[in-house]
Amino acid sequence: MGQTTTAKFRRIRKLFPVTGERKRITYLNTASTGPLALPVKKALYDYYEATQYLEKSAMDADAFAALDKIRVLGAGFIGAGPDEVGFGFSTTFGLNIAAFGLPLKNGDEVLLSNIEFPANVYPWLALKERGIRVKFIKSINRQFDIQQFRKSISRKSKVLSLSSVQFFNGYKNNLDEIGAICKENGLYFVVDGIQGCGAEPIDLHKSQIDIFSSGAQKWMLSPLGTSIFYIKKNLQAKLTTPFASWLSVDWKLDFTDMFHYELPFFKSAQRFEMGTYPYAHVFATLAAFKMINSLGIGNIQRHNHNLLDILIEYIQSNHHYRVTSCLKEEHRSSILAFTCVNAEEIYGKLRRSKIVTSYREGAIRVSPHLFNNADDIKRLIAVLNSF
Repeated sequence: MGQTTTAKFRRIRKLFPVTGERKRITYLNTASTGPLALPVKKALYDYYEATQYLEKSAMDADAFAALDKIRVLGAGFIGAGPDEVGFGFSTTFGLNIAAFGLPLKNGDEVLLSNIEFPANVYPWLALKERGIRVKFIKSINRQFDIQQFRKSISRKSKVLSLSSVQFFNGYKNNLDEIGAICKENGLYFVVDGIQGCGAEPIDLHKSQIDIFSSGAQKWMLSPLGTSIFYIKKNLQAKLTTPFASWLSVDWKLDFTDMFHYELPFFKSAQRFEMGTYPYAHVFATLAAFKMINSLGIGNIQRHNHNLLDILIEYIQSNHHYRVTSCLKEEHRSSILAFTCVNAEEIYGKLRRSKIVTSYREGAIRVSPHLFNNADDIKRLIAVLNSF
């Protein structure tokens, strides 16, 4: 990264109260929840302050304009068109659109990895009452395996639903190759993107992904209860509407004449959104998206990987620790997991030292983001070095 970009990261770090000296916290846990920056907090405060004195209706135009901007910026993060992107409230929201909207019938089969986060499992298991079967693909070395995927495809297989990045070890799947296999075999390709979106570049069109969903509270640094989802343009009309909202149609912001039941549904992903919108979170999400966009996803990825390189070099030089993440360039993400014989004890020591990580599947998971710097990693290493 050039000096100008590096300076941008330094400036943005100052926008995160969690990095302040007063708190003495080293936050390396974005894969759980991203901290809120000052502009995001200000957007929340400004909305609630304004609603003390104004009717909510006075905010409608601004909120709907903000939603339009979120769709545009969100589309830029994932290589999509704005009319393919909607605003939701969780990763599971978009996955439910896929599970209950795709034209599946009795006897069809959905393929899932056996190491998926539950958010990408239960929406599909709920289809069993409709006679739809879920088949789990065996992982190899705790990673999604392409050959096992190929072997699992049968004549009844209709959908593969997969995480872009595995939550516990940061393994980044080769979505281009997997998407090509789905296309070749006539499978719908659904992706849970929460552990990559905002930190790892992705091109949904290039990867031939049909439906994508990502909560925004992790790497997109937005409040809990926010997300974006994507539905490929030529698939939108083929989906059953699993649920509908009064805001699935265009009222032209005229909420004074509501007895119209003949309005057509949006011909975009907006048709699948649910109202009424949480305006405070809409404004906060826009502030977060603007900040991410100002840096660029590619620059964020390089920044995060460079920080993890410092930790990897240390771990590989210390016989006590072992990296459990895949270090091949094409499978790396902004998540790194490592373990040792007393990993849970060390995790506890890190917590007591106010170094925030996660303990997942017997390993310590580290997930730095754009607000972290090399000093944060060195502080982590100092504690590791005390064992």
